[in-house]
Amino acid sequence: MNYTTDCLIIGSGAAGLTLALGIADKAKVIVLSKESACAGSTNYAQGGIAGVYNIKDDDDSIQAHIKDTCIAGGYLCDEKTVEFVAKNAHDAIQWLIDTGVLFDQKEDTPKEDQSPYHLHREGGHSHRRIFHSEDHTGRSIQETLVAKAKAHKNITILEDRNAIDLITTKKLGLVGNRVIGAYVLNTESNHVETISAKFVALCTGGASKVYQYTCNPEVSSGDGIAMAYRAGCRVANMEFNQFHPTTLYCDADRNFLLTEALRGEGAQLKRPDGSRFMQDYDERLELAPRDITARAIDHEMKKLGAHCMYLDISFKEPEFLKKHFPTIYERCLKVGIDITKQPIPIVPAAHFTCGGIMVDRKAKTDIDGLYAIGECAYTGFHGANRLASNSLLECVVYGKAAATNILKHLGDEDDFENYPIPDWDESQVTNSDEEVIITHNWHELRLTMWDYVGIVRTNKRLERAMHRIEMLKREVHEYYSHFRVTSNLLELRNLLQVAEIIVKSAMMRHESRGLHYNLDYPKTDEHSGPTILNP
Repeated sequence: MNYTTDCLIIGSGAAGLTLALGIADKAKVIVLSKESACAGSTNYAQGGIAGVYNIKDDDDSIQAHIKDTCIAGGYLCDEKTVEFVAKNAHDAIQWLIDTGVLFDQKEDTPKEDQSPYHLHREGGHSHRRIFHSEDHTGRSIQETLVAKAKAHKNITILEDRNAIDLITTKKLGLVGNRVIGAYVLNTESNHVETISAKFVALCTGGASKVYQYTCNPEVSSGDGIAMAYRAGCRVANMEFNQFHPTTLYCDADRNFLLTEALRGEGAQLKRPDGSRFMQDYDERLELAPRDITARAIDHEMKKLGAHCMYLDISFKEPEFLKKHFPTIYERCLKVGIDITKQPIPIVPAAHFTCGGIMVDRKAKTDIDGLYAIGECAYTGFHGANRLASNSLLECVVYGKAAATNILKHLGDEDDFENYPIPDWDESQVTNSDEEVIITHNWHELRLTMWDYVGIVRTNKRLERAMHRIEMLKREVHEYYSHFRVTSNLLELRNLLQVAEIIVKSAMMRHESRGLHYNLDYPKTDEHSGPTILNP
């Protein structure tokens, strides 16, 4: 089945749904989701959304939020972008509230000129400015936005759709390079569909699945970044992959993230013998930014030969923990850990892609009609390391900016419906009888990235990783050319593309900064800027 729409949005998280709801009153919208509409990273965000909402509550300010973001980002942030996002935080949070998101409120009745909302503080933040819904903020936002989108007559959500590639005029041999749609695999019917669109927005999330250990959902396979790069978009800062310091270490539940808000409420990082160690690494102790904290945990594990470190908040009142962290309490209890009585075993895991597709402050890419929003995009907001709870804020601010720009150009003269888009050609391929090749290469790639391009890197490790990636790319390209596409094949193809970009970017950065730490270049270069790759 083929479709035609005004705007095709690939991804159904906060970024995609903010855009969809922002234009749906005047445009027909199709939103694609690789699995269910709630399968993406937004749904799993525990901490919250950062923003200065009411400065009368505290001595907080927009300037303080800007400063904290730039410090955490290793001073590689685009300051104008940081200012743009921080200044729009109030409106973004208010839009979520007006849409129906229920953020936690204070137990005591606030004064007349104060905000009623209870705010968390997380690592890298100088003030309490994190709006949250207990410890499942992302789920609250996701469910609210999905419900609104499903109720809108102009929004169609197509689940179980895996985008294969963008369709551009350049690929069709026509003048210019404008996006006009996408080829999409319907994973229920196993048929490839064609979707024609005047505008396309990539809201596909990050690429943390390129690593063996990640706390992100299975769909985080860098699809949008890979598709955009193949289509001709520049990408930037892909060497900066954030490893969340505290993921539950447990064979029964390997991907469960433990929110930064735990440390914001006083949780302590400890060695297996019960001693604290963050005082050896940073004066901010457990409230140091994630890059510093993750490296400290990694170093302690390697120094001691330990499988994990521990996060202890058992000294807090049990009722406080159950009220503010119910999801974590219940999830840990299921695997035999009572956080009110014992420390939680933790390890770092790949969590957030700070680089991505280059966009301007309207979320526009290098290709006409193509937008990128959220974790798949590089705006300059995060720099060399993302400040906690800034990601949901970026999704909403840029989703609204893209909506404004699309509505402005919705009525422009364009004959995109008349472009001669051919159907997907499967005449030269067959069904594969050797899926083991996909499985084997998948595991080899993720282990290679974890061992050689992880929290700490060296030039030799990067060279080894590139060698393995080049071999795997050749194998997968040959496989892709001869067999019908499957979701696993598409994800592996995209992850290999993204892995190559990450390693190339890391090789280009001759310094250590933020999330990129290279033992061969341990110092910070005073004159460095973003790492930009042209396809």
